[in-house]
Amino acid sequence: MKIKAVTFFGHSEAGPETEEFQAAKKSAFLLAKKGITIVNGAGPGVMKASTLGAKKAGGKTIGVSFKSEGMTFFEGQDSTNPVDKEIIAEDYWQRTKKLLELGDVYVVFNGGTGTVSEFGMAWGLARLFFGKHKPMLLYGSWWHEIMEAFGKNMRLRDEELRVYEIVSTPEQVAEEIEELSLS
Repeated sequence: MKIKAVTFFGHSEAGPETEEFQAAKKSAFLLAKKGITIVNGAGPGVMKASTLGAKKAGGKTIGVSFKSEGMTFFEGQDSTNPVDKEIIAEDYWQRTKKLLELGDVYVVFNGGTGTVSEFGMAWGLARLFFGKHKPMLLYGSWWHEIMEAFGKNMRLRDEELRVYEIVSTPEQVAEEIEELSLS
């Protein structure tokens, strides 16, 4: 499977001093050095970090935003996130759908309910298209506890537990995606 683009999901309020921001930036840098396009929601935090990492490596970026009229708690597009190409979706659902469509692999960092929503949609699609699914990398060792709780308390099928890998370093992100590219 040739990996051409990777979509980053994660916390919009992660500042440059946070582990999530630095890890997203370095992960995107390592991937962009290999010619992989970085896709994100064109917002702040992890989204901006992935753009900055890709830019530092001379890579290409795509941001997918939408006009968040009437939403009181949506960060929206960040004018300081210098994506190369911005796609403006009709609404939140279309934005998420486009983010999922553009990425060949998803990297999911810590985040809030928006990240949970994106993760849930990616995980559900992976289960529905198992065998032809897009893989997910869940960034951070804390994912073990969450996925174990899902496995213990939800009615999951075996394949639902085989569509993701948990990684803890930017180097592991790059290594896993390299392995996926070779398969």
